[in-house]
Order: sequence, then C-alpha cells, then structure tokens
Amino acid sequence: MTTADHPAAEHPAIDHPDADPRLRRLLGLTHPIVQGPFGGGLSSVALAAAVADTGGLGSYGAHILQPDEITALVAELRSATRGAFAVNLWVPQPGESELRLTEDQLAQHARRLRLLPAELTTDLPEHPEPAPDFAEQVEALLAAAPPAVSFVMGIPPQWVLDRARAAGIVTIGTATTVDEAVALEAAGLDVVVASGSDAGGHRGSFLRPVAESLVGTFSLVPQVADAVRIPVVAAGGIADARGVAAARTLGAAAVQIGTGFLATAESGASAVHKAALGSPEARTTVLTRLFSGRPARGIPNRLVRDLAAHEHEVPPYPLQNALMLPIRRAAAAQGRSDYVNLWAGQAASLTRPRTARDYIEHVLK
Repeated sequence: MTTADHPAAEHPAIDHPDADPRLRRLLGLTHPIVQGPFGGGLSSVALAAAVADTGGLGSYGAHILQPDEITALVAELRSATRGAFAVNLWVPQPGESELRLTEDQLAQHARRLRLLPAELTTDLPEHPEPAPDFAEQVEALLAAAPPAVSFVMGIPPQWVLDRARAAGIVTIGTATTVDEAVALEAAGLDVVVASGSDAGGHRGSFLRPVAESLVGTFSLVPQVADAVRIPVVAAGGIADARGVAAARTLGAAAVQIGTGFLATAESGASAVHKAALGSPEARTTVLTRLFSGRPARGIPNRLVRDLAAHEHEVPPYPLQNALMLPIRRAAAAQGRSDYVNLWAGQAASLTRPRTARDYIEHVLK
C-alpha cells in the first residue's frame, strides 16, 4: 500500500496546485517539498512528521544508527504521522569498512587537539567505535518498510533496490553531477535529488572527486532534468518561494530543503546552530573535512579556522568522524558554537526561526 492510500493526516495537508503527479502517485505528496535528511543528531521525528503531515516528504538521516535503532525509528515515525517519510543512509565507499586508525594517526590527532580548549578533550576514547555496518542497517530498514528510503554517497547495491521494489518502497538517490544522475536512473532508482554545490552538509559525489563535482544548483537541475526520465528533486541554496519557483521552472518536480528546516522549532539542531543560521556570519560558508573526513559545507568558526592548516592531514571518513564526535558533542553540550559543526547551505542567511508548518506555508507563497 502506498502512502497515497493512507487516511488523511491529523493535520490537514497544505495543498499546492503544482504538485508533480508522479510524486503524488509514488508517495501521495500534495506539494513539492522534501525535507533534507540530517545526520549526526540533527534529524528529529517531530520535524519529519510535521513535514509529512502537511503533505510533503519528511526525512530522517539514519547513517549513524545501529540496526535496532533503525527498526525503532521507523516504528516511531509511523506512529507520529500518516504522511510520507523517507529514511536516509550513506552508501559506503569501497574499502571504507576496513579502514583502521594507525598509532601515527592517533598521535597526530592528539597534537591537533592541543589547539582546542582542554575542557572539550577531557573524555576521549583511545579507539573510537567503528561506523555501523551498512548491510545490517539496510536489512533492518527494508524489514521495517518505510514509504521511502533515500541514499547519498553512491548507488546502493542491486539487491537493495530489488528488495525495496518488491516491498513497494520508493527509492531516492542523490546526484551532484549529470553523470551521477544518469547512473542512478540506470540502476533503477525511482527519484533523483540533484544536489548542487550550494547545499549545506556533506557532499555526496561518487563518480568523480568532490573538487570536480561542484556544480551549482541552478546549473545542475536543468541538465539533470534533460538527461533523465525519473522525477528530479532540486536541492541546494533553496530557502524561500523564489527558490522553489526557480527550481520548478528549470524542470524540477520538487525541491529538497535542508538548511531552512534546520532553523525550525522541530529540528534537532542545537540552539547555537539555529542562532548561527540566520546571522550575518551565515553569508559565508566553506567546505571542510575537519569534522568528519568528508567535505561538508558549513559556517566557518574558530575550529575550522584554527585547524585549516591541517585540513589535508585528517584521516578519511569514518575515522575522522569517530575521532571528532566526542568533541562535537562536548562543544554542543557546553553551547560552544566556535567548536561545533554548523552545517549550512549558501542561502542560510534567508532562514528565520519558525515552525515547520509555517515555513512550508512561507515557501509555497
């Protein structure tokens, strides 16, 4: 049964006359809004449910969750909304699961930490926990059968797509170039997100290095729309009604908004993160590997600037992510905005604090 067959949500949807019929058919969407999936504790059930209840696609980033946590998450989302939602995973890169920290890497990390306040580095494990197993995550997710599953960083294995299709689960891939979009369609995914370099958070390039895949949203979207037949969702630098209208004009079936939803009352972002999004500082964003080992766009703060010289020394994901996780958590708990990852897209300064429903009404004006 598709989401379109479900009874109406408790909160009536915000109808939009231009909702793409393909997304109505696939997911029962009544307006062209997809909430971007956030990892690292930024997602929340409350936000995904609020977006779903208004007729958009809510999302939850689950790449750091263990399989039993994914099972519980889908059950909680299903209890919270009758609308459509997607759970997002990262496709692992070849050899990534075999990576291990060397003693030299640990020693280099310790030296870098000397540049940070001592109170952020008092409780660090000697050997951080490895990332969850992707195959086990997928098994749990397919068994839980959410309305949709979305992927970043690559093309999921064929067995994943085959089983999702057999279970009636809509599959969504993420492309940062036209070639990636074509590859995702050829693999059999149902929807492709065209994620421009304007977007906040991690860059998901997988066919070429990130440096060769930095295509702006409004250059990327029309090229992808011309190259594939499946619905295209525009992502990156879209924060208000002007961006939605522009993306639709360029051929997008819908838009995916991340940073704008991060600023809402329901998101899991910290108070210091939300405050930074609408500030003058948000007019500047940079790509950095310092927090996770993969390039991600955020507002530069003291940590990013102090450790800029070490940008190319840090180990790859998931090693650097595991090393920095305790520091990010300690900084967030202490309200230290200078030392947390302030993920944000290039339209962050257009955001304002409001509820998710109010925000959707704002972008659909």
